[in-house]
Amino acid sequence: MLNKMDALSHRYPSIRNVVYGKNIVATSTPLASQAGLDIIKKGGNAIDAAIATAATLSVVEPTGNGLGGDAFALVWAGGKLHGLNSSGFAPEKMTYEYYKNKNLDKIPVYGFDAVTVPGIPAAWAELSRKFGKLSLRECLEPAIYHARNGFALSPNVARGWKRAYNLYKENLKEAQYQTWFDHFCPNDTCPKAGDLWKSEYTASTLEEIADTMAESFYRGALADKISAYSEKYNGHLRKSDLEKFAPEWVEPISVDFNGYQVHEIPPNGHGITALMALNILKGMDLKDKEDPQTYHKMIEALKLSFVDTQHYVAEAKEMKTSVEELLSEKYAEQRRSLINDSAIDPKVGDPSSGGTVYLATADAEGNMVSYIQSNYMGFGSGIVIPETGIALHNRGNNFSLDPTLANVVAPFKRPYHTIIPGFLTKGQKPVGPFGIMGGFMQPQAHLQVIVNSILYGHNPQEALDAPRWQWIGGKTVEVEAHFPQNIAQILADKGHDIKMNYSSLFMGRGQIIWRQDNNVYMAGTESRCDGHISSW
Repeated sequence: MLNKMDALSHRYPSIRNVVYGKNIVATSTPLASQAGLDIIKKGGNAIDAAIATAATLSVVEPTGNGLGGDAFALVWAGGKLHGLNSSGFAPEKMTYEYYKNKNLDKIPVYGFDAVTVPGIPAAWAELSRKFGKLSLRECLEPAIYHARNGFALSPNVARGWKRAYNLYKENLKEAQYQTWFDHFCPNDTCPKAGDLWKSEYTASTLEEIADTMAESFYRGALADKISAYSEKYNGHLRKSDLEKFAPEWVEPISVDFNGYQVHEIPPNGHGITALMALNILKGMDLKDKEDPQTYHKMIEALKLSFVDTQHYVAEAKEMKTSVEELLSEKYAEQRRSLINDSAIDPKVGDPSSGGTVYLATADAEGNMVSYIQSNYMGFGSGIVIPETGIALHNRGNNFSLDPTLANVVAPFKRPYHTIIPGFLTKGQKPVGPFGIMGGFMQPQAHLQVIVNSILYGHNPQEALDAPRWQWIGGKTVEVEAHFPQNIAQILADKGHDIKMNYSSLFMGRGQIIWRQDNNVYMAGTESRCDGHISSW
């Protein structure tokens, strides 16, 4: 679909070349990419490969995800795009009154007070059940192998591991956190890059998930262990909560941008942020990528969209403002009119008046998957269920304790969610999956790579390698060290508070696969991490 992209040259050379293939797996670490490709070679499809890759990532990159996190997916299969929301809800005991009685104005980052029902194991089982060609056990075998036999830590994973160890050692001294240290840093020793790490507990848990199609995690022996540990430390999560959970198939939301349809998962995720920003931008002149005005307009559009989604987005049935209103042309025009030649301090509009991992897979049959899963903030809550390897996420931290907001915490409600897979189509044809992990950077990076790809003809690797910016709040924007200094200065002259970010750690890490007219895929992977593409 995007053959022209490969021929164009750009100001910023890519660190690596774009990769071509009839079957492609792109992710943040070589072991996971290879696991996915091996599954395709065994006769599996792109969905099987995505499951295998995701499961392997939960083992070899626990700094960003694990068995106790959430997942979302966009799947192109059978000539249609399908959306899967496998983010968990608040347990029955997780009430607004509980936190207010503790005199809290924000839900904690660590501990059981931040733990919602995990969705990752159910996502694997549901994807396998609906679209897989191989059994779930076959898809999880690579992850089981690496957990049982050990793997060597990659440099970026080792850095995240060390950062978490230092943070937890200083701050998480209660007994409930000891199992994290026992599991991930046995003998109080943090593994380093190149060290071998393995976990028989994780291998056994993966086998149980595989052999029961995740039923054990939600209704069996694993659920009993999760519930017992939560109850021991007065946590909210119980087996009765786990029993009630099931992933939800949802209709993706999209906007048209320069003849392409950009798709995201609907709320409770904030992929709508990128779509709202694109809606604003498509009414503006962005012809020259290296014009400071282009960057200025993108930043302003993103700011206006983000303050809206942070105010309005919650679980869809709880939202007081509809997705249709937020994505309406009339509202985009209203927000567009606020952009002038100077940086603004964005305010919420009124539409009614007018530690994550990402992977992409594609197979020769035309199936494609955009998949993302996360424990949030690295290892998540700091809680590991004894003798299971299950590190629980802390997605409850994204609930609000403001009772006037739609995202206020309540039992059986899903929180505002930061992880968002993306997908691009043109007309009725798929172009391919894209995604960038990294908390609140994700919709900002989605916006940047889509504009780079569609308007400026970047191939997937060029789109990912281009210097990134990140709006932090107010008028503050962080830019990468290789961001053009002359443009940064002009943006500062327009009133933007420009901060230099010398670490790419928090600028997002992504993967992109585009399908060409000859049905050969071209893919790019993240140069800011241990990104790797396997093709066949």
